[in-house]
Amino acid sequence: MIISMKLHATPQEIAEVRKKVEEFGYKVHSIEGEERVVIAVVGVGDVTACLESVEAMPQVENVVRITAPYKFVSKEFRQGRTRIRVGGVEIGGDEFVVMAGPCSVESEEQIMRAAEGVAQAGAKILRGGAFKPRTSPYDFQGMEEEGLKLLRKAKQATGLAIITEIMGDRDVNLVAEYADILQVGARNMQNFVLLKALGKCGKPILLKRGMSSTVKELLMSAEYIVAHGNPEVILCERGIRTFETVTRNTCDIAAIPALQELTHLPIVLDPSHATGKRSLVPALSRAGVAIGADGLIVEVHPAPEKAVSDGAQSLDIPQFQRMMQELKPYIQLWQESRKKEVAAAAGR
Repeated sequence: MIISMKLHATPQEIAEVRKKVEEFGYKVHSIEGEERVVIAVVGVGDVTACLESVEAMPQVENVVRITAPYKFVSKEFRQGRTRIRVGGVEIGGDEFVVMAGPCSVESEEQIMRAAEGVAQAGAKILRGGAFKPRTSPYDFQGMEEEGLKLLRKAKQATGLAIITEIMGDRDVNLVAEYADILQVGARNMQNFVLLKALGKCGKPILLKRGMSSTVKELLMSAEYIVAHGNPEVILCERGIRTFETVTRNTCDIAAIPALQELTHLPIVLDPSHATGKRSLVPALSRAGVAIGADGLIVEVHPAPEKAVSDGAQSLDIPQFQRMMQELKPYIQLWQESRKKEVAAAAGR
């Protein structure tokens, strides 16, 4: 439940409410606000008795019960959008953010060419995998820490923020030392030990939807991260596995507006994994902008035909530059729509 205190409630009054909540077996997870304090309550107990008891306290303005199983990521918890600042970029705000780069970091020359190319085209964040989960144990597994060092070098050369994948809880501190955003891949969406560790890492997390996971399951995984202390989560629709074989996955494009009705977290689209075909990436990217995603994460390689992973779905740099030009009128309409939304919210 969410407890809104009266304006300028004193620390003693807030402490009394916290104590009352704890008497019913609940935990006070977070307190927000400056003039008006809002107390978030989670746990298992007699919710009706707790709600009625707290609501009767004179220092409490009102109490709202959150019915969604995912509490902190629900719109019942926060009506406005969560904005996540990464360097000079704000994801979930008034800017459409494109993340781009190769599936894997393969060499210094490759990642530097990719970084310079996507930066010139207008991308704000460089993606690149230093640790790679692969279906076959014989496939390229990534350059690991050496790859992270190359990503840092590319950041220093271009100013792009870095997003890279995290595969296990033991690597959280290492990856967080280099990356601006830690990416949880589809296979790890329900790696709960990892999600708990990411709740304490102090860096934004991009959480990809699992290949066979529902929207609710995606939100519950995000809840793990937020409930363990990290509110900066970006959701990613990357396609789900269905009976269709013409594309690598089936892009659930409707999941983006559906998620926007359910959560305040930013949502980005991965058109590369959703299709598996570079020829389809620009069209799906346009659809992502049009349907209201907060950004894209796109695979771009200087020489896709030589890529050690995901070459078939990677754009080369000229193709990416052309796509970014084609997206401009769509992004302009997106910005106008976002401004209207902000103005409408301010007027409520």
